[in-house]
Amino acid sequence: GKRDEELILPINSSLSVTLHQDQLKTTTTATISKDFTEDRIWLNGQEEDVGQPRLQACLREIRRLARKRRSTGDGDSLPLSLSYKVHIASENNFPTAAGLASSAAGYACLAYTLARVYGVEDDLSEVARRGSGSACRSLYGGFVEWQMGEQADGKDSVARQVAPESHWPQLRILVLVVSAEKKQMGSTVGMQTSVETSSLLKFRAESVVPSRLREMISCIQARDFPGFAELTMKDSNQFHATCLDTFPPISYLSDVSRRIVQLVHRFNACHAQTKVAYTFDAGPNAVIFTLEDTMAEFVAAVRHSFPPETNGDKFLKGLQVTPVLLSDTLKAALAMEPSPGGVQYIIATQVGPGPQILDDPHAHLLGPDGLPKPAAL
Repeated sequence: GKRDEELILPINSSLSVTLHQDQLKTTTTATISKDFTEDRIWLNGQEEDVGQPRLQACLREIRRLARKRRSTGDGDSLPLSLSYKVHIASENNFPTAAGLASSAAGYACLAYTLARVYGVEDDLSEVARRGSGSACRSLYGGFVEWQMGEQADGKDSVARQVAPESHWPQLRILVLVVSAEKKQMGSTVGMQTSVETSSLLKFRAESVVPSRLREMISCIQARDFPGFAELTMKDSNQFHATCLDTFPPISYLSDVSRRIVQLVHRFNACHAQTKVAYTFDAGPNAVIFTLEDTMAEFVAAVRHSFPPETNGDKFLKGLQVTPVLLSDTLKAALAMEPSPGGVQYIIATQVGPGPQILDDPHAHLLGPDGLPKPAAL
């Protein structure tokens, strides 16, 4: 939830893991020209409304920083290029607006790209945050904290890296895509309603999150998977409890989401230790944390519980996972009636770096004329 909707300032600090661009990524190309008559943006090949308030806030902030950097005290005029219009094209290789942090990735990528175009070298937390609060965390790789800050102007509401992507090489992430559909209740509207109506959210922000965040950072630094996993699940469950405590209530989880929760707990109980964790954002899709040596067995458990209906060969994307057979003991412990097609596909990935510059012109989304290349349409 937010304490300031315009500046996008949160009611509590938070922590995220940046996923690897080799598997999940937003690609953004931006160019400015004296020949452009207006700012324009294309998302996943479709032209979108460039007047969208959060996008405008990002553009205003980056141009303000560019003017501030270029202005000198000796009366020199600002470079003409600061008045040029910009064309932006952006693509996600994963479902958009489905609770998989597409806005965080998108606005982090946008802020970083615009900073390159306009020659801005400042901390980009504020620029990215104006688009999507969580985007300020995605400007860094590894494990990242968004410090809520205390100042009314939000200058101290910034992201900082807790640990680099190389810190925990054994950690793996499985994205279980239950639905690629756009969610019915957007995160922003949902959060506003929760802040206005949920007393549990207020209690959580003031009494639970601060100590839990400190504990989580300790678990990450110590690479304590059971501690990290338990906190991750408890925090996800409490987030969804605040959604139900909102009035009218919000429910992002589906029946399949709840079956995944059950699957994780039964898998862990069978092993008599916490080997897998789930977390759900504002959507039905599960993000699973596990270690490299457990990944293949858990993928097999997902296949067993949610047999692919038609795309058996395309069910698993991303990192290679060697198929394994489930033991009869684990099958018995899962004790779940198979739900064919419940999980559409899995993306296997790991912790990744922050924004990367693509030098290969073939990867650029805009052509020399500043319009999307035909392949991007």
